[in-house]
Amino acid sequence: MSLEMRAGYEGSGPGAITPDGCAVELYTRLSVGDEPDVIAAAVPAGAHILELGCGAGRVTRPLLERGFRVTAVDESPEMLEKVAELDGGVRTVRSTIEGLDLDEKFSVVMLGSFLVHNGDPAVRRGILRACRSHVTDDGCVLFQREGADYHTNLPRERVDPAGYTVRILSADPVGDGVNQVRAEYIFPDAIWTQTFLAHPFTKEEFEEALAEAGLKVDTYLTDDGVWVRAVPVG
Repeated sequence: MSLEMRAGYEGSGPGAITPDGCAVELYTRLSVGDEPDVIAAAVPAGAHILELGCGAGRVTRPLLERGFRVTAVDESPEMLEKVAELDGGVRTVRSTIEGLDLDEKFSVVMLGSFLVHNGDPAVRRGILRACRSHVTDDGCVLFQREGADYHTNLPRERVDPAGYTVRILSADPVGDGVNQVRAEYIFPDAIWTQTFLAHPFTKEEFEEALAEAGLKVDTYLTDDGVWVRAVPVG
């Protein structure tokens, strides 16, 4: 069952499109980068990871292959169907992140795909609350942030070694510090587009948002500050 598209979000191309404009087939094709290596180096071996916004399992699969247990959360039934097909006994939960209430805590919570930059402040606060409420007091939350020039180095494109091209075309202000970002993914046999809302954060603004949710930065895991490990306060 497909869900209604959110205001400010669009997607086009073959197959099902999620409410935030993500094309399910596209996300089954995108390559995984160094995310699994960064995550594996930042958390205990074999940890049980709560992956928020798992999509089609692009990062889930290599985490399972590295021996982690994963509870994968996504609101899209079409995305979760792809995740459920993975080997390794992954558990899937259909829910929005901000509405998640598992009555369960995890030693590692992961929020990738720049979801911490959600353009709706109420949703963003709800996402951060969900991160805090599902992590153990001695656990950690891993965040993936946008790069410093994500909204300014435009237009830009990257040719992936797998043979497709990613183009970030524009990031237009729509009010309250939020930009509407337009992206295009070009494969030899198909083209997908996605339009979504994102709130740029300085390092200080990011840390203030974490503090509001009862979290603090433990360490920036990558030199570019994109991957961050945070821990509960108190």
